[in-house]
Amino acid sequence: MKRRFEMDLCGRPLIVETGELAQFANGSALLRYGDTVVLSTATMAKSPRPGIDFFPLSVDYEEKMYSVGKFPGGFLKREGRPTEKAILTSRAIDRPMRPLFPGDFRNDCNIQNLVLSVDQDNDPNILAMTGSSLAVSISDIPWNGPTASVAVAIVDGEIIVMPDEEQRFASSLDLTLAGTEDLICMIEAGANEVPEEQMVAAIEAGHEVIKSLCRFINEIRAEVGKEKMPYESSELSEEFRQLVAERSLERMRAAVLSDDKNVRDEAVGELTEDLRAHVAEVAPESLELVDEAVYQLQKRVVRDYLIREQRRVDGRGLNEIRPLSAQVGLLPRTHGSGLFQRGQTQVLTACTLAPLSKVQILDGLDNEESKRYLHHYNFPGFSVGEARNSRSPGRREIGHGALAERSVAPVLPDEDEFPYAIRNVSEVLMSNGSTSQGAVCASTLALMDAGVPIRRPVAGISTGLIQNPDDPADHMVFMDIQGIEDFFGDMDFKVAGTTEGITGIQVDIKIDGLTMDIIREAFALARKGRLQIINEVILPCIEAPREELSAYAPKILQTQIDPERISEVIGKGGKVINKIIDETGTEIDVEDDGRVFVSCIDLEMGQRALSIIEGIATDPEPGQSFVGQVTRLMNFGAFVEYLPGKEGLVHISKLAWERVASVEDVVSVGDTVTVKVIEIDDQGRINLSIRDTLPQPEGWVEPERPERGRSREGRGGREGRDGARSRGGREDRRGGRGGRDRDGGHFRERRRQDD
Repeated sequence: MKRRFEMDLCGRPLIVETGELAQFANGSALLRYGDTVVLSTATMAKSPRPGIDFFPLSVDYEEKMYSVGKFPGGFLKREGRPTEKAILTSRAIDRPMRPLFPGDFRNDCNIQNLVLSVDQDNDPNILAMTGSSLAVSISDIPWNGPTASVAVAIVDGEIIVMPDEEQRFASSLDLTLAGTEDLICMIEAGANEVPEEQMVAAIEAGHEVIKSLCRFINEIRAEVGKEKMPYESSELSEEFRQLVAERSLERMRAAVLSDDKNVRDEAVGELTEDLRAHVAEVAPESLELVDEAVYQLQKRVVRDYLIREQRRVDGRGLNEIRPLSAQVGLLPRTHGSGLFQRGQTQVLTACTLAPLSKVQILDGLDNEESKRYLHHYNFPGFSVGEARNSRSPGRREIGHGALAERSVAPVLPDEDEFPYAIRNVSEVLMSNGSTSQGAVCASTLALMDAGVPIRRPVAGISTGLIQNPDDPADHMVFMDIQGIEDFFGDMDFKVAGTTEGITGIQVDIKIDGLTMDIIREAFALARKGRLQIINEVILPCIEAPREELSAYAPKILQTQIDPERISEVIGKGGKVINKIIDETGTEIDVEDDGRVFVSCIDLEMGQRALSIIEGIATDPEPGQSFVGQVTRLMNFGAFVEYLPGKEGLVHISKLAWERVASVEDVVSVGDTVTVKVIEIDDQGRINLSIRDTLPQPEGWVEPERPERGRSREGRGGREGRDGARSRGGREDRRGGRGGRDRDGGHFRERRRQDD
């Protein structure tokens, strides 16, 4: 039976409908917020998947172009692989929900969100996050929810929850927040150097709205929710745990104590093989459980060291960062490169600059049509010692690249100041914790090495958390987590920023949620860490962006022309601009507002292309000189294309200082000549001179010429004494090639006629 529920969410109605659509799913809900409509569903397999040691949850967010009245781009005209934004939204849905499923649950579950209609003022991403929670909450799938999600912005210092499109555009903060009624479950943010105190205030404001959303979901669940189903637990038996602990606990305590990941992994591997041989003898029916048992034993040991002994396995202090190093200029042919290393985490970033024509064109549901700054992150198998083939980037790689991208973007120069498209590619060479923040640091180095005038260096660091399961108030926050602390800890709290404030946040947790006290501790520790990286590593390596670009980077020159004259620069069918490109070897982009960008490797050729464009787009003035090409010869002079698409006449008397009997004696078609503008007549026609670009002979005197009507042969006719103009230059009304006799009368050329 169809049911309808409604609440006021930040001044706009949020409407939930259940019981009508997608009734075969374990749980489904249609959410409406403004004109944005999302269908969220949750389904579950009836039995556990055998032979796995993890919860098989998959989350999908499907963007449909019909929701905004668009055809999909590309040849097929059908939605293909998910966009980057859809992948990031799927990850944002997954992260706060996954920890709330039972740890011993092994049934396949799928959460799917179908975007049906989009109103740009009401973001479907946020609606899908809350809709996913609602679908699982009212289903029979075991889950310790609900969660809810909001977006938070800061406009002119004011915190706004669930901003509209205009407010999002003007905001200095793009914060996505998820939580339960009591705790924060997920934080994801891009920010324009927002101070920690303001970020905490924004999180608190968002959480107040989340609380009301969670109460709303609980009310719906109370009315239409299904009873949660019992499931087959995959938990290890207490007897088997005891067997493993007696055999391997003390060896595990010794095995994990090393600052070298390779040494630690080798010791744990030897322990695992020994335990496998022992179990094969005493309990062969449990042999397939050995790997899971070793994982849980290692987790127990690492957490005990931290929470009970306040001891880290690599011997560091809780607030101590692993050894740091940085290099720039490693790759001679890239436009910029930087290598950042923190302990055994090592990331190399290469920076590439290109004309703005190379920006990424986006085909999504929002109004963002292009992206100027791209950050791609690669995580090859060798970075963790695995023998696996290269593959296309997965959701993790896309997510880490996006985090680094949004962390660095706020310090990039404006397009007007630095008219380049910028691409950073981060290659993870070694991974032992927080490679995404290593990519942020390496990207800062690469950008500065490339000569990109960033406002300030950006650095990132990750903090961890260990919480006593018996007493959540008993917890410990520590700096710079390595891989083993990430795997077995409760939090990976990544924060990037400058000396002035935060630019990027991503928080992953493995517990039900975080209190505001833990969040404040994490922010304070992360700030201390990033300032240390900036001041002790990045700035000593490269103090400021290089003043000159790489010799292999394109040089981009720009000018502004009258938009009304763009057509003259382009020419019919692109003839003019293509000729400039061919002559100078440059790339030229002309914007609708009259901005022109010239990209070149040879700066001299770039300057020439720019001057040609400016010459075409402005009227020449007497006295200006140009280098042009002779295009036509007439008996009265030569026409010269002094700029692409622009011609002027050099009268025979202006070809040379001496008297010229025939135009062909001085120039030929195709000759390159230097000309000077000597006159622009009242019809805008250009008179040029070659003679006036040459040294004047000593004692030269201008010869007297007979008084008669001035002519413009070949371009509109000749005026006689009575002011009448003959047609076609020297051609009289009777046609044929004409001439002038000594007394000024016309005569007709006699033509040969065949008998």
